[in-house]
Amino acid sequence: MKIRVWDLVQVMSWKEADKWKQAKVLKVIKEDNRVLLEWVNIATRHIKKMWTTPWQIVKIEKPIDASCVMLVCPFTKKPTRLWVVSVLEKGKSKNFRFSKKAVKELKKDPKDFLIK
Repeated sequence: MKIRVWDLVQVMSWKEADKWKQAKVLKVIKEDNRVLLEWVNIATRHIKKMWTTPWQIVKIEKPIDASCVMLVCPFTKKPTRLWVVSVLEKGKSKNFRFSKKAVKELKKDPKDFLIK
C-alpha cells in the first residue's frame, strides 16, 4: 500500500456526507487494506454507566477502504496518482506526479528526478 500515516488524502467514493473531503491518515491497516481518516466516517457509540463514570455518547472514526481514497499533491492541492521517484542525492523517497506548475514552484530542473 502506498498510503502512509499523516499523508493528506481525498475521499473519492464513500458516503455523500464524506465524499470529496480531504483528511489526514491516522492509521493504516494493511491486513484489511483499510485506512483510518481524521473526521471521516464518524460513528456514534453509547457507553453504559459504570460505577462512578456516567453514561456517554462518544463519536469515533471508523476505517474505510484504501481504494476509496486518493493522495493529494501538496503543490497543486488536487488528487494525484503516485509514481516511485528516486531523487539523485537521497535514494528512494515518495514523491507525487508533478505537473508543470508544481515543477515551477519547486524551482528545480526536471532532470533531477529519475522516473522508474
